[in-house]
Amino acid sequence: MPQVRPTHIDLASILAEPNPSVDLRLHAYEASTSNFLRAVTNYANRAVAEITKHRNAQEADKKRLVEKTVAVKAETNQCKVKEIELLAVMEREKEEVREAETSITALKRQLASIRETCQSVDAEIEQYRALTANLKREKDRERQTLEMHAAHTGPELNACETRLRCHIEGIEKDRLLIRFTHIDKLDIDREFSFVLDVASSSNQVITTTPPLPNLPILLNELNETRDIFHFIRSMRSAFAQLVEKH
Repeated sequence: MPQVRPTHIDLASILAEPNPSVDLRLHAYEASTSNFLRAVTNYANRAVAEITKHRNAQEADKKRLVEKTVAVKAETNQCKVKEIELLAVMEREKEEVREAETSITALKRQLASIRETCQSVDAEIEQYRALTANLKREKDRERQTLEMHAAHTGPELNACETRLRCHIEGIEKDRLLIRFTHIDKLDIDREFSFVLDVASSSNQVITTTPPLPNLPILLNELNETRDIFHFIRSMRSAFAQLVEKH
């Protein structure tokens, strides 16, 4: 912008002229003023633009800060929710640990009890083994005794079966089935039989085929004499008498 230089005015010379006048140079002043106002306007515009720019930047920063604050709060809330969930999980895990410890303690007690039971059972097994061994020895002695007895009574039994035309066999524990033939002369193969129970001290006849009316008398005699061979002979005679009567 051109600068307006101050002009020196010779007032005496101007007054000495017939038509005195002073050149104020208004055009230059107006141009200078216009340039000044334009410069001020441009400065004001630039200042407003700069202020607007800074304001917009501040608004953007403020908006970003607000958004970041909201995001941080949301993340904080999520963290709090997760913390609560984790605390609940930890509490459940603690409870599970306590339950597991209780179960382990109970299982240890059960294991100790089972071990004691096993030791007791082992002791009982040893006792049973010793008892079994003793019983086996007793059975072996009894078997030897029975074998010796059978060796002596076998010939007598064979002779009895041959002489009395009968067959003697064991059918159940402590029970003997005695069958006779050659009693009925009309049918020598007809069988007459009875089952003798010798389990107790008082011998009993379970069944007879055919029935014998005098069986109680014969049983009383057997229980008094304890002579089984004589009882078998008496039973054959009773069957023979029964056939003769009919």
